[in-house]
Amino acid sequence: MRIFRLALAQLNLTVGDLDGNAAKIRRSIAEARAAGAHLVAFPELALTGYPPEDLLLKPAFLEATRAELEKIARGTVGIVAVVGFVEAAGDSYNAAAIIHDGRIVDIYRKHYLPNYGVFDEYRYFRAGDRYPVYDMFGVKVGVNICEDIWYPVGPTTVQAFGGAEVIVNINASPYHIGKWRFREKMLATRAWDCGVAVAYCNVVGGQDELVFDGGSMVFDQSATLIARSPAFEEDLLLVDLDVDAVFLARLHDPRARQSVDLFGDVAGKIDHVPVASEPLTPPAGMLTPRIVPRGDDVDEVYAALVLATRDYVRKNGFSAVHIGLSGGIDSSLVAAIAVDALGPENVTGVSMPSRFSSPGSKEDARALADALGIRFVTLPIEEPFQAMLDVLEPCFRGTPFGTAEENLQARIRGNLLMALSNKFNTLVLTTGNKSEMATGYSTLYGDMAGGFAVIKDVPKTLVYQLARRRNERGPVIPETVLTKAPSAELRPNQKDEDSLPPYHLLDPILELYVEQDRSPQEIVALGHDPAIVNHVVRLVDRSEYKRRQAPPGVKITQRAFGRDRRLPIVNGFQGA
Repeated sequence: MRIFRLALAQLNLTVGDLDGNAAKIRRSIAEARAAGAHLVAFPELALTGYPPEDLLLKPAFLEATRAELEKIARGTVGIVAVVGFVEAAGDSYNAAAIIHDGRIVDIYRKHYLPNYGVFDEYRYFRAGDRYPVYDMFGVKVGVNICEDIWYPVGPTTVQAFGGAEVIVNINASPYHIGKWRFREKMLATRAWDCGVAVAYCNVVGGQDELVFDGGSMVFDQSATLIARSPAFEEDLLLVDLDVDAVFLARLHDPRARQSVDLFGDVAGKIDHVPVASEPLTPPAGMLTPRIVPRGDDVDEVYAALVLATRDYVRKNGFSAVHIGLSGGIDSSLVAAIAVDALGPENVTGVSMPSRFSSPGSKEDARALADALGIRFVTLPIEEPFQAMLDVLEPCFRGTPFGTAEENLQARIRGNLLMALSNKFNTLVLTTGNKSEMATGYSTLYGDMAGGFAVIKDVPKTLVYQLARRRNERGPVIPETVLTKAPSAELRPNQKDEDSLPPYHLLDPILELYVEQDRSPQEIVALGHDPAIVNHVVRLVDRSEYKRRQAPPGVKITQRAFGRDRRLPIVNGFQGA
């Protein structure tokens, strides 16, 4: 029985940190070799980090990447490593280096370059056209990259037709709610249809507006999940593959024999490449299969927000954050996430009460800070607010108190937070949610001022779910915060519902309009109130200019503002 020990190195990498990424790769190679692995695979563009964006347009970066890859190759004695990197060879390619015994044996180039949603790979890469099948210790292995495996007839199918028994697919697949379920169904289908074992290696960690959940996994030829890494943390997943079982399954499955005509035009591009000619040495003892369960959607969103916040803060060279604490649900959730990401010693909550702040909100902000164990600072804004009203009085005279006066308070708070950030070299975390960002219920240079918008892609109804779930681990958010009516408290007796529909009505409309691109007429036809729909659509359409000026925030829904949804600011189409 041929047992092929495979290692998938699920790493948290940093874009552009070639030295740091290479060091992690070398450590994982050594760990995998010590564990008896025949092959260790690393994520897509592991060496550069993903997505490297316009770093790929810098020749010096491309040269440094290749030099670092050559150094990595020297440490591959006795093991095969598959390392994602960018290859510069007349053009740029999203590539995987197949390395063994100190040399780069071959390079696979990604075929299918995604250019939708958050992806812009046609901006940087040329597509590959080879279908190599690698002989590693007598085992036939096909290597491909991310999008290549999503196509029913693509590199995986062709490599299987060319004799591959194992497919190693390396990835940088970002997270959104429930995406892992689609991945698993797709990978199981590829394994079953192609009669191969499929190993899927994904990156983990936060990068700007993206967070990667890892969840690396292996399916056998019968579409059975036999190994899976944890989500949202680094891992080296080791699995023993019974390669002879692949051959036995194919003997009993006639489908490949009937599909020869489909691959006639690519048969000449199937390269059989010897990588490791040594005989397959049986590992000392079989590994116990390890399948780490996935959490439910609410738990995973919370984990994604924590990881994204930690990585954005730390990878940008900060260690601590300031957060404006209003005593409301949004700032309470952001503070809890920040504490779980960075530790209470690195979080400062700032209460900035005005003449309109209720005693209950001030008490809730203090209670939250005490429960989280964070530093708490109170900076009343009444004096600067009155001073600004006095300065503006000649211009505002004879006009009623309104949005301008309300926004003055938010902008004073933004100034105070940014002053603290400058003085103490911290990052300001903003607290606006997706429902507010969608409808423009936010203040430019006020509550939108900051370095990272933690819950920018979290609808208000999900904010409440996350807060309650966090409290199940230990109550930190006061119950009064969870039950009182949301309010910006910028005028007497203000409530969010004075300006917006109730969130349980608003959020489903926003999902249909923003994430699914349904027209107002379609949304009404699905049972929503026409007046509310038209009001919401107008709010969303006229707020694009605000969203363009918002800080980056982590994507957790299928379609986030910014990298996903890109509409013109100047736009004459109604119901866009």
